[in-house]
Amino acid sequence: MFTLTSLNLNGIRSATSKGLEAWLEKAKPDCICVQEVKAQAPDVAGKFEVLAGLQGHFHFAQKKGYAGVGIYTREEPSDVVVGFDGGEFDAEGRYIELRFDTPTRRRSIISSYFPSGSSGPERQDAKYRFLAAIYPHLQALKAQREFVLCGDINIAHTQNDLKNWKGNLKNSGFLPEERAWMTQLTTEGGLVDVYRRLQPNTTDACYTWWSNRGQAYAKNVGWRLDYHLATPALAETARTEAIYKGEKFSDHAPITIGYDG
Repeated sequence: MFTLTSLNLNGIRSATSKGLEAWLEKAKPDCICVQEVKAQAPDVAGKFEVLAGLQGHFHFAQKKGYAGVGIYTREEPSDVVVGFDGGEFDAEGRYIELRFDTPTRRRSIISSYFPSGSSGPERQDAKYRFLAAIYPHLQALKAQREFVLCGDINIAHTQNDLKNWKGNLKNSGFLPEERAWMTQLTTEGGLVDVYRRLQPNTTDACYTWWSNRGQAYAKNVGWRLDYHLATPALAETARTEAIYKGEKFSDHAPITIGYDG
């Protein structure tokens, strides 16, 4: 079994101060994709390059204390691809891909942090630009290799993916255009929402993010924003799923999928 975890850290310094590394030592994932590192290379050097025996690879944002993604892995990748668009979103540190290629297999693990549009129309427009840019990139990649993209997608796809869906029909993260993009990606786009393949009907148990306002976490008023999106052959090897809520490392919960090795 190959265990792959995804977690939005909401700051690597914050998450590690709340016990993340001790949990990784116990959970022992083979790989963890992280988002919102909120650090630059000098902040990570000598401190967070290795966590629980996993070697980190990163795509940092140019802006300090903003975005950034990483992948920690036990296995040495054959190649590391940092960024995907060569412009606006690469500057924001939103994509890293580790390739694990052999003479008979071409496989990638991707950590990506999709923009949020909740702060206003300008960022929502940026989110739409990101969706428009990453879709053809993923389609081209799917034609070349198997992959799993793990990340904070910032979209709740269906009514089962958030508690208060009626009250969020006009809010970023549950807008019709965003949900239509997810539907396209997981139908004609050919990628598989792995969690939903294993748990097609869960509601309250599927949430991975809770607002810090009010009593959202205590009342489980959450959203499912964190995904494993895989090519069909890889998705077919998924066997187990778990969303860990025993400790709170950030405003997101880690989601782990076990795949056949």
